[in-house]
Amino acid sequence: MISNKTTLQAGTLLVSPPVQSDVNFKRAVILVCEHSEEGSFGLILNRSLALTIDQVVEEFEGHREDVRWGGPVQPKTLHFLHRVPDIIPGGIDIKPGVVWSGNFELAKVAIENKMIQPGDIRCYLGYAGWSAGQLQQEIENGGWILADSTSKSVFEIPDESLWRRTLRGLGGSYSILANYPEYPSLN
Repeated sequence: MISNKTTLQAGTLLVSPPVQSDVNFKRAVILVCEHSEEGSFGLILNRSLALTIDQVVEEFEGHREDVRWGGPVQPKTLHFLHRVPDIIPGGIDIKPGVVWSGNFELAKVAIENKMIQPGDIRCYLGYAGWSAGQLQQEIENGGWILADSTSKSVFEIPDESLWRRTLRGLGGSYSILANYPEYPSLN
């Protein structure tokens, strides 16, 4: 198993290895929002859905921001990340420029009144979750590669290139993994 020095904690990125067998997490990049002895919670950053926020939240009629698939757990729940804590208070700081959740009513007002740019908030249906010790065990078994997150990796890198760019950013052997073909049997 290849390892790096990233520590598992809130703000860590979980990068699926190229041979991930679980289709839910194939080439996924997950932001860990919470990690404790009781378990872990994360959102898949690079899975766009064919939905916009106005299709999910009735009060957002006409707002066309994309909604992403956060993971297979409770797929009808809505979660959000943002980088405007002065406009949407009450969230949990994950990293500088990355806040998880906050006052949803104020988020709706901010979106409706165009107080925030579409690139400053991302909405997700569902989440990825692990029970106590489960995620650490998966990491030890080679099921995830750890990387550091930044506001840019959460909000600015396009979904289709996030997995590859994150691995390349780790350098060394990870750069080689970034080039692993999605369907090796077709080569």
